[in-house]
Amino acid sequence: MEKSLHALKTSVFFFLLQFTSQCYASKDESYSRPDPARNIIFTGHHGLESEAQQVHVSLVGRDHMRVTWITDDKHAPSTVEYGKQPGTYNAMATGDHTSYRYFFYSSGKIHHVKIGPLEPATTYYYRCGGSGPELSFKTPPATLPLEFVVIGDLGQTGWTNSTLAHVNSRDYDVLLLPGDLSYADTNQPLWDSFGRLVEKYASQRPWMVTEGNHETEIFPIIQPHGFKAYNARWLMPYEESNSSSNLYYSFNVVGTHVIMLGSYTDFDEHSQQYKWLEADLGSIDRNKTPWVIVLLHAPWYNTNYAHQGEGESMRKAMEELLYKARVDVVFAGHVHAYERFTRIYDNKVDPCGPVYITIGDGGNREGLALTFQKPASPLSLYREASFGHGRLRIMDETRAHWSWHRNNDSNSFSADEVWLDSISTSTACWAIDDEKKPPKFIANDEL
Repeated sequence: MEKSLHALKTSVFFFLLQFTSQCYASKDESYSRPDPARNIIFTGHHGLESEAQQVHVSLVGRDHMRVTWITDDKHAPSTVEYGKQPGTYNAMATGDHTSYRYFFYSSGKIHHVKIGPLEPATTYYYRCGGSGPELSFKTPPATLPLEFVVIGDLGQTGWTNSTLAHVNSRDYDVLLLPGDLSYADTNQPLWDSFGRLVEKYASQRPWMVTEGNHETEIFPIIQPHGFKAYNARWLMPYEESNSSSNLYYSFNVVGTHVIMLGSYTDFDEHSQQYKWLEADLGSIDRNKTPWVIVLLHAPWYNTNYAHQGEGESMRKAMEELLYKARVDVVFAGHVHAYERFTRIYDNKVDPCGPVYITIGDGGNREGLALTFQKPASPLSLYREASFGHGRLRIMDETRAHWSWHRNNDSNSFSADEVWLDSISTSTACWAIDDEKKPPKFIANDEL
């Protein structure tokens, strides 16, 4: 009887919020996409209430991982057993759990367990809650090369499935997602569906995410505070990077410092995020971490008609911080297309500025943003409205290879690629600021 009532509530919830979610998703949309929306694929749970579902892993510090999962059973333990051999668990960790309510939706028990210390470049086998299927993940390597997959605006459609299949066709170390995960838009069961859809991938490699506009889920008066579901489900290592908010944080992995910024929380010079970013950038030792990458949702540079100018206020507030710190690459989502720019600072070509890349083409339900401004800006080097994903392979302390892979039915086609030099190698760029000195590189095995 209790299960039937729960199913009925879920169905009613779906029906009532379908209209609201559509309105919510489009209320700030000034650009009408010529490509029609596509249907959502809903992924259900058919296991036991105590069985772990929606499992994903994320990096925490130098040699730890966080395992997150959900159970319908409110009494299931928040424990992870793990080891380096299948079926043999010689270590166990206990963590925390949380849950939340949104209108009359009540989440399952959300478990967060930090495990480690872990060895680099090692496959670990693990089991959540003391029962259920065995899963495995691989830790990042201790030395370069290192490969990131970058996907924005993922959603849960047939396009999403195609993108994830192409991602999984080749190995990688860490996945970076610059916002717009589930496209639940207040329809909370879609968060559960998304978690089940990506579990196959997110349980095997660390997924590091930041929020987009579709994660805000604010309802005036009734739900005035945003990101309730996002913060509960996708806990990132913000405390470890001295951030006071899960909406922005940073982490290090193999000679690379990755900064995840929040486009939908305060970012002006008086904000906590601005002060945190200033301190975080100032703490980077480019001798140990020659690469610096930033992710955010609303792009600062964009020649698509969709979302034109929406990142401008954040750019004006923070761009100088990134420029002075010699950030190498800035990834954004939001615009449902792919675009790669040259190195830029303050709307001009600048060899000491970051390369800006928009990659909001993961597979969302709203369709592609097909219309670019004409003529093309000389700042924009490649642009295309197709679904796909990107790969950034950090080869060594000085060079990296970027490639964008278009979804072309069953094949993933590399449509754009470029070699990048780390700005930390440029004596000229560091000499601009008298207080900064060009870094002296150390060997890979000393990192």
